[in-house]
Amino acid sequence: MDKLKRVLSGRDAEEPSGLAEVVIDATSLGWGTRVKGFIACFAIGCLCSILGSCLLWIPKKGLVLFAVFYTLGNIASIGSTMFLMGPMKQLKRMFEPTRLIATIVMLLCLILTLCSAFWWHKAGLALLFCILQFFAMAW
Repeated sequence: MDKLKRVLSGRDAEEPSGLAEVVIDATSLGWGTRVKGFIACFAIGCLCSILGSCLLWIPKKGLVLFAVFYTLGNIASIGSTMFLMGPMKQLKRMFEPTRLIATIVMLLCLILTLCSAFWWHKAGLALLFCILQFFAMAW
């Protein structure tokens, strides 16, 4: 279990000693806090995505609400994993060569979903970009 904690916290390569260990212990969250943060953030992300899907059917403002809540839900879901492994390690893994295309597509679709809802007012494009967001995150 300790090895799993070290891997997820980003301390698997080499054990820090002296001052480095004190700094890491003082600035990092405990394992229980990390798990609670992950669960809370992931639950908020799922709730926002489901709420956005339900709000799609509201006349006139439904598309904008859907785009905002669905995008916020995806951002919260991505942010939830940062509690387990830390923000820098999460970003490094997202931008590894094997995940680079999926990360770029996902971030681009996040932006284009909001653009199609707020500025272009195209429901079809917003739905297409949301589907592409889903596939890019699954990839």
